[in-house]
Amino acid sequence: MDLLKGYADEDEDMKPSEEESSDPSNPSGHGGAAAAAAEAPSSPESGSSSSPPRLSLGSKSSAPSVDETALALTAAGSARSAHRPLDPTQHAVGFNPTYDQLWAPEQKRRRLHLKSRDHDADADAGAGAGASSADAENPATDDWLLKNRKSPWSGKKEAVQGELTEDQRKYAEAHAQKKAEKEGRGEGGRGDKPELVVKSTFHGKEERDYQGRSWIAPPKDAKATNDHCYIPKRLVHTWSGHTKGVSAIRFFPKHGHLLLSASMDSKVKIWDVFNSGKCMRTYMGHSKAVRDISFSNDGSKFLSAGYDKNIQYWDTETGQVISTFSTGKIPYVVKLNPDEDKQNILLAGMSDKKIVQWDMNSGQITQEYDQHLGAVNTITFVDNNRRFVTSSDDKSLRVWEFGIPVVIKYISEPHMHSMPSISLHPNSNWLAAQSLDNQILIYSTKERFQLNKKKRFAGHIAAGYACQVNFSPDGRFVISGDGEGKCWFWDWKSCKVFRTLKCHDGVCIGCEWHPLEQSKVATCGWDGMIKYWD
Repeated sequence: MDLLKGYADEDEDMKPSEEESSDPSNPSGHGGAAAAAAEAPSSPESGSSSSPPRLSLGSKSSAPSVDETALALTAAGSARSAHRPLDPTQHAVGFNPTYDQLWAPEQKRRRLHLKSRDHDADADAGAGAGASSADAENPATDDWLLKNRKSPWSGKKEAVQGELTEDQRKYAEAHAQKKAEKEGRGEGGRGDKPELVVKSTFHGKEERDYQGRSWIAPPKDAKATNDHCYIPKRLVHTWSGHTKGVSAIRFFPKHGHLLLSASMDSKVKIWDVFNSGKCMRTYMGHSKAVRDISFSNDGSKFLSAGYDKNIQYWDTETGQVISTFSTGKIPYVVKLNPDEDKQNILLAGMSDKKIVQWDMNSGQITQEYDQHLGAVNTITFVDNNRRFVTSSDDKSLRVWEFGIPVVIKYISEPHMHSMPSISLHPNSNWLAAQSLDNQILIYSTKERFQLNKKKRFAGHIAAGYACQVNFSPDGRFVISGDGEGKCWFWDWKSCKVFRTLKCHDGVCIGCEWHPLEQSKVATCGWDGMIKYWD
């Protein structure tokens, strides 16, 4: 019992010292507890059997201090944003919006946003300067977005235009003067195309003679004197009127008293062959170089195809354009159906791999032959005009039934080259094809369209040029131009070179044998000249 009483007395003595140590107002802190512990052994009431004194230490946290005001404002702002509709003009969203917020109708969204914004303004009015500054510093709030929103052009300062230097002023004046001159000539800007005026000029003395005959009428005495053809030896006439290279020449059908020429100067000219040897008429209907020309059967009309993507159908006598055809692609070759009852059917090989067929009476496209894999270069009618053969940049030959867009024969071998010119033999049994590996190949026009391996004409350099190949009217000679300005003559039976004539400076691109005068040949070249040989 005495022992229990001693413990009780000791507890009563310890209480004041614990209160002192835990009292925050006591500046001594842990020092008071230490003093009480020092005095405990000298207490008269505690005996030698008393237990050691207890030490009481104050609690201390190692966590950093937290600004609870900003935390509370952030939480409140997030809670508000979670229920507020999205502003459609807002560029960034600082929280994860709900499905309903994203898909709210725009008018309702705007209305709710305005109402919510007004409500927020009223609620935040009493928050004081501290709260608004806290919102502006918090990236989750609209205030921060408005304060930190950057224009895409921010940081780019507009340079202030100073005085022009002397060189700049001179350049500006010269540019303005050039522009004024262009507008004065009627030339538009880069996007404006000058309006093409189609016109024709007659250069002869009179369009009709004293008997009322047209200037294109063939002379009555124009007849073949001999069926046997001879190789020409000398130059007898030169026609020079084109300002750029001549790309094609065609004699007037059956009589040859006129010669039609197409040039890269965008003009077509027709020349007198028998009498004066002068230019009779110029046809100006293209804005770019003329690629191909083709007469109708009677010569009263002809076609011209230009790099301006137009095909013009001309009246030879009057120089009027009867009609114009275009698909928006460049026509490389134009042909009329040779049948007398189909002279209104036009075929054109285009740069977009198609052969397009027009009915010129209606102006409608009646058929498209679309099988080639490259631009179409030639169209040649065979088999009494029931079929036609086409060649292309895809290095193949294709045979078609007229009017049916299905290939009936496809000729393509690994060793074949592109064939930019094909001509039909006068007996209609053979085709001569100018191959770009410097040789002329012969194909049969019968059912199988086989290559005749026994006949091959070579020696000329035509690689890279669409030099025209042709036959003499009796079929005994093959002629072709070449890239060096020469005209080559081969014997049909022996395939040997008969003669070469140096005709032009540069490329000799076209050659035509006169249909009636057996020893006369016309050639044209990129030097702008047309020459007549006898």
